[in-house]
Parts: sequence; C-alpha cells; structure tokens
Amino acid sequence: MAPAKWLSVYSNAIPRRPYHSSLIKSGSIQFLHVANCLLKIYLQNYDWECARKLFDEIPQRDVRTWTVLISGLSKCGHHRIALDYFNAMQNEGTVAPNAFTMSAVLKCCASVRNGLGIGKAVHGWILTNEIDVDVALDNALLDFYAKFRVFDCVKRLFYLMDVRDSTSWNIVMAAKLSEGKMEKVVDFFWRLPDKSVSSWNTIIDGLLQQGLEGKAVQLLYEMVRFGYDFNGVTFSISLVLASSLKNLELGRQIHARLLRTGRNDDSFASTSLLDMYCKCREMHKASVVFRELQLRCSRGDRADLIMARTVSWSTMIAGCVQNGLTEDALRYFRSMILEKLKMDPFTLTTIVTASASDALLELGQQIHAHALKLGHEQDVFLRSSMIDMYAKCGKLDDSWSYFRETRTRNVVLWSAMISSYAMHGLGNEAIKLFELMRNEGIKPNEVSFVGLLTACSHAGLVEDGCKYFKMMTDVYGICPGIEHFSCMIDLFGRAGHLREIRDFVYENGIHHLKQVWRTYLSSCWLHKNVEMTNWVSKKLLELDPCQHDHYLLVSNTYLANDIWEQAAKLRGQMLEKQVRKLPGQSWI
Repeated sequence: MAPAKWLSVYSNAIPRRPYHSSLIKSGSIQFLHVANCLLKIYLQNYDWECARKLFDEIPQRDVRTWTVLISGLSKCGHHRIALDYFNAMQNEGTVAPNAFTMSAVLKCCASVRNGLGIGKAVHGWILTNEIDVDVALDNALLDFYAKFRVFDCVKRLFYLMDVRDSTSWNIVMAAKLSEGKMEKVVDFFWRLPDKSVSSWNTIIDGLLQQGLEGKAVQLLYEMVRFGYDFNGVTFSISLVLASSLKNLELGRQIHARLLRTGRNDDSFASTSLLDMYCKCREMHKASVVFRELQLRCSRGDRADLIMARTVSWSTMIAGCVQNGLTEDALRYFRSMILEKLKMDPFTLTTIVTASASDALLELGQQIHAHALKLGHEQDVFLRSSMIDMYAKCGKLDDSWSYFRETRTRNVVLWSAMISSYAMHGLGNEAIKLFELMRNEGIKPNEVSFVGLLTACSHAGLVEDGCKYFKMMTDVYGICPGIEHFSCMIDLFGRAGHLREIRDFVYENGIHHLKQVWRTYLSSCWLHKNVEMTNWVSKKLLELDPCQHDHYLLVSNTYLANDIWEQAAKLRGQMLEKQVRKLPGQSWI
C-alpha cells in the first residue's frame, strides 16, 4: 500500500512520530502528497508542535499544504495563529489560496476579537482577486456575517447566491432566530425547499432558546410525523426540551426512541437523558442511566467518553442537590474524590450551594480548601457561591473578607455580596456597596437589583426601594421580572402600605401572576388585615384553587382576628376540593 494511502486509513491508530521517522528513512517524505497527509494527521491529533516542525521542513508547499495547516489550526482553536499563517502565505506570494483556504480563514475571523474588520477585508480580497466562489465559500461568508449579527449582509448575500444548499438555509434561519422575529422564522422554516434533520434541529433549538418551549414541542412532533430520523443532536435538543418543561412523559418517549434506534451508546445523548430524569425528579431512573453510562465510559478512553464521565458525575450531584437529596449528593461527591476523577468548578459550585442551603459550614470550608488545592479558586461562579455560603452560615464577615481579597471583581461577585447583606437585613450597607459598584464602572444586572430591593425591603427603606426600582428601568433599561415585582410588593407590605400594593399591581399589569398575589396575601397576614385578606384571597384562589398554602394563610389571618366561623368555612372548602396540607416533618 502507498505511504499516503496507508496514512489516511490508519491515521488514528498509528504511533505517528515513529512512522514519521520511517518515512524520512525511506525517502517517502519528499513526496508532497505524503507530507500533506502526515501534516493533516498531526493536526487531527492536536500535535501542534510536530505539525509546525513538519510544515517548516516542507520545501515546496502547494495550496493544499497551506489549506491543511490553516483549517487544522482553526479546528484546534488556534484561530489567531491560523490568520498569521494566512498572512505569511500572502506575503510569500508563490501559492494562491483557493475557495477551501478562504472558507477556513473566514471561520478563523468569526472566532477572534476584532474579527469583523479582518473578515470584511478577506471578503473584499475574494471579490477583487476573482476567487472561484462555490457554495461552501458562500456559506462560510454567510456564517461569518451571521456570527457578527450583520443581518443585512446575511440577507443580501443569501439572495445573491446562485446555488443554495440546506446549510445556506439553516445559516439564514439561525440568523433570523438571533434577531428574535419568531413568527418570520417559523414561516421561513416552512418555506425551506429541502428540510434536513439539521434544519429541524436548528428551528427546534432556536425556539427553545427563545423560551418558546410549547412551539418547539409542536415542531418536534411534526418532525416525527413527517418521518425524519433523529440524530445525536436531535436527541440532545429534545431531551433538553423535556427537561425545560419538566415533562416526564415526553422524556420517556424520547428515551424509548433512543433505545429503538440503537443510539443509547451516544455519550452526549446519555448525559442529556440523565439531566432530564434529574430535572423531572426521577432520581431512581437517573441513577440507572448514570450506572449504565459509567460502565460504558470505563470501557474506553476516547475524549468524548472521558468528558461524558466527568459531566455525568456533575449532573448527578446537581440533580441530588436540586431535589433536596443533600446526603446523596455528598455521597456521590466523596465517591468522585475516591476515584480521583477530575473535579471541575461546576461540581464544586454545586456542592457549595448544597452546603449553603443546609448551613453546613464545616463542609463549605472543606470545599473551600479543596478548591484552593485544585486551583479553581479564581472561578467567578465558585467564588460567588462561597460568598453566599458563608453568609447563609452566619459568617458575613468571612463573606466580606473573601470578597475583598478577590483581585478581579465582576458583577456576579458584587451581586453575591449585595445579596449577602440583604440576607442579614443590612439595607444601608447593601446600598453603599451597590453605589460603590456603580462608581467602579460596573453595570448592575437583574440579580444585582433583586439583592438591592430585597435589602431595602428587609430594612424598611421604602423610598430607596422605589428609587432603585425606577433606576433599574429608566437608567439601565432592565425589564422587571417577577422577582423584582415580588420584592417591591414585599417592600410595601412590610411597611404596611397594603393599598399601595393594589395600585402597584394594576399599574404594572401583573395581576395575572400567582406569586404576586401570594406575596400580597403574606403581607395582609403579617398586618392581620381582614378586609384586604378577603379581597386578595379571592383573587389568589381564582388563579390557583388547589394550593394548600393559600387557604392556610387566609385561615390563620381569620384565627388571629378571632373570626372563627370564616376560618371553619375555609377549612370546609379545603375538604370539599380535597386540598390537603402537607404533614409536618422534624429533623430532630
């Protein structure tokens, strides 16, 4: 068998460096096609140092040599280095790039800082040098402009293309999804002349990302009805969709399809399946999937299996924490340490969150020490979780010390510290910290304002709370969420401004939200206001007639005011509607 052909067949199985030596000894390395093939193999196996040395030793490089190097570097993530080699290729001037070379260059431009200007220059060079543009290069241009959100150029290029394939349509559809014009996107999708599995994946994932899970499910069922086969990406997206909806029945249907098609060995689909069962509170099923996945991962050493093994442990620990199974989460965590598996910041953050929820200070301190040993201490999300943990364990001074020692503070850390002060009822200190953050030029986000408004509420700072709520919308353009509205209602309620709450609810058009009325009812109970309790309870029970908490709050308000008949009547309604209070539990 010829050397180049032998290399291409066994590219993933051979010990590359010894074979390189044998090619040098036999003289085969002098053939350009052999050198190009070996260069490609080095880059496919991320052996960048050997690839660079080999490239430097090739005396007469052709366009394939340069293209293999540039595209290989792009796939390895060395986008800036690939662009430097493209500049060197142009400066050398002996070899002209072709459409394949330019496609690889455009992918690099889409992945570097200030890449828009470079990419536009490359596009201009393609036009002036009359490069033979094929559909692949057109698609690379479409993708480049789409990634930089230059949608006008995407549309113009698309309609100027002589030949369009399914990739072209998918790129434009993904660009329209980024614009957020969902009705136009769905209409565009149905106009696709040739819908591929990739097209379905793009539209379903796009709808999911935009929070339109209902429409995404409808399209998923349409995909099945039209007889399209699922690939690995489809399974992952559909399982994420089931997780978002916490729809166990949908998840089971996808699991069954996964087994029927024989794709249950797909590591990415398996980790998505594990996450789905955790989100749907089926921890027994999750543990079965987890064990099967661990067994498969232990039989191989491929990069995807190693990654899947780590992700599956993190997912299982997070699932236990989300479902209140703290002891099980700690047991998995200990097993992970004993098996000497790689510990990522996400796993540590999850365990710290569990420590904070159950006020396990000693465990949190041990995780802190473990993070230091592993070198993950500078991870922003882990540090914010540590600040939250110390605050919830009553160690506010430790939270402040930890925050102050951080070299680079972003909005996540500032928000965590503000929320810590809010938790301890230190409203004025939270406000001072918020103003300090603004003075340092850090723009607050939604979470920052939740912490700040909570602090104002707990400290009874009504005027300050109103001022910052107005600042959130007028100055920073942040659209208030249900958490912000709940904070404001709690702020008015704690201060006894119950009628102001009614005005606030209707002025902001939030009278359809159950959580708003629940917070309102809690305020009425706090002040033992029977008249307002009657009015609010009717609104709340219309929206959510089966929640036992609402009946108990109203009943307790009547009892506190010695209105025994109304309390008894309400308890009777609970019996009629079969609304049952959860039995009390003790940890003693």
